[in-house]
Amino acid sequence: MWDRDSESLHALLWQVIRQHFIRHHFLLGKIGLHRGQPHVLALLWERNGLTQKDIAEALGLRPPTVTMILRRMEKAGLLRREADTRDMRVVRVYLTEKGQSLRKSVEEINTMMEKECFSGLTPEEKLLLRRFLIRIRDNLREINDAGESR
Repeated sequence: MWDRDSESLHALLWQVIRQHFIRHHFLLGKIGLHRGQPHVLALLWERNGLTQKDIAEALGLRPPTVTMILRRMEKAGLLRREADTRDMRVVRVYLTEKGQSLRKSVEEINTMMEKECFSGLTPEEKLLLRRFLIRIRDNLREINDAGESR
C-alpha cells in the first residue's frame, strides 16, 4: 500500500498538490470563489460569450461538471446566460460586472501563491523545477491522450 506520508516522488507530488489546493481554496474563499470558478472566470476574461460546450472543452471538464460550476456562479451573480442572437438554440455565457471585478483579486491571489510556493528558490532552481514539471505533465498527457488513463 502507498504511504502518503513517505518521501517518495509520488507521495511528495501528492503532498504538494494537496497543500497547494488547501491554501488556494482558502484564499479564493475569502473573495467568495469556489473550486473550478477561477478557471471559468479566467477563460471568460479572455473570451467572454463562450458556450458551455466551449468552456468544457477549453478546461478539459465534463459538461455536467461545467453545468454545476456555472449554476453556482450564476447564483452568486458572477455571470449570466443568454441565447445567441443568431442561433436561439445556443446559449452563451457572459460575465457580469461582479464577475469582471474579481479579476484583480484573483490575479493578486495567484501572485501571492507564486511567492509563497517558490520562496527560497533561486531563479535557476525555479527554471529547473519548471522544466521538470513540464516534462511530467507532458509524460502524463501523452499517456492520457493514448487512452491508457481509462
